[in-house]
Amino acid sequence: MQIKKELPEIFNDFGEMRKKSFMAAYELKQKDIPFVGTFCTYFPQEIALAMGACVVGLCSTSDETIPDAEKDLPRNLCPLIKSSYGFAKTDKCPYFYFSDLIVGETTCDGKKKMYEYLGEFKPVYTMELPNSQSPIALELWTKEVIKLKEKLESHFGTTITEDDIRKQIRIMNKVRRAMKEFYSLMKLEPVPLLGQDMFKVLYGSAYKFDKEALPGEIHALVEKIKAEYEQNPNKYPKAPRILVTGCPLGGGADKCVKAIEANGGHVVCFENCSGAKSFDREVDESNPDVYAAIAERYLSIGCSVMTPNRNRIELLDRLIDEFHIDAVVEVTLQACHTYNVEALSIKRFVNEKKGIPYMAIETDYSTSDIGQLNTRMAAFIEML
Repeated sequence: MQIKKELPEIFNDFGEMRKKSFMAAYELKQKDIPFVGTFCTYFPQEIALAMGACVVGLCSTSDETIPDAEKDLPRNLCPLIKSSYGFAKTDKCPYFYFSDLIVGETTCDGKKKMYEYLGEFKPVYTMELPNSQSPIALELWTKEVIKLKEKLESHFGTTITEDDIRKQIRIMNKVRRAMKEFYSLMKLEPVPLLGQDMFKVLYGSAYKFDKEALPGEIHALVEKIKAEYEQNPNKYPKAPRILVTGCPLGGGADKCVKAIEANGGHVVCFENCSGAKSFDREVDESNPDVYAAIAERYLSIGCSVMTPNRNRIELLDRLIDEFHIDAVVEVTLQACHTYNVEALSIKRFVNEKKGIPYMAIETDYSTSDIGQLNTRMAAFIEML
């Protein structure tokens, strides 16, 4: 008989999912399931999933291997790039080890140059991501999606049919709807769970390899949270409602979320790559051109590499209203130039258009600034 787990255990399971799925990845490799390693939410997952591959994220968010990376890479480089390269170079990332092909995108100059060095360890294919969302850019990105499909077919000696792609579009749209249903629970006030626990699920779900089963697991979790909330809606007292935006979170960057919630705030929404940005838009299932439909969905992601980046503003505008946000905290990684430069326009939008406070944090994956983070966050939340 299967023992039902309590919510804290379930959240911890999702939080440890990246590590726990190492063995699952090993078992899949024993069955000759191909693995495609990726670095970004712009990667069109449906194409790789259509050939029966497992898609796994390789971005690392720990400072453990950064000293090894800095033997090859500049010290004043984004910690996410250095960490990811360091884990690949030192062979400490099982997912990199299991990956048969690494697919990168030209999202930033640091990444695309780092991919050249990764090519010394594994086969690497780089997609040319446009830096705008114009009709011409969409045409280019559609061609890149088709080229990716052809690359996967030639590299793995397989055929990817449009029917298989359509099936994966339907599956991934169900995943997006389920994840959106989950994080929409935070529209409730008081909140039904901590932002730290919400993030464990958002981040950990990416390492669930059975995408077809994932929506069911998320729906079950949602119902469990709702049932507990009905019994005890005041488990967490009312507090300032914070939206977190900016660079990808996870690992060392989790300290920012913990600092907010340790000092009297509730993180009720993540706009970052592991949050709403990844799940907000679906692929148009009615479009007869599957490649154009996929390209349109992925190119619409509002990352700071896009100029102009109207879709990020549009998403933030909706999220601030829907989640009744009291303040926005932007977390940027050191030397992430696109997010650091764009922070000014986000501050102006939040302060002037939405009329709520904004705070910018620049950090890395070390623990050296935790004291300073707590001091700044306590003062910011007290002001609210």
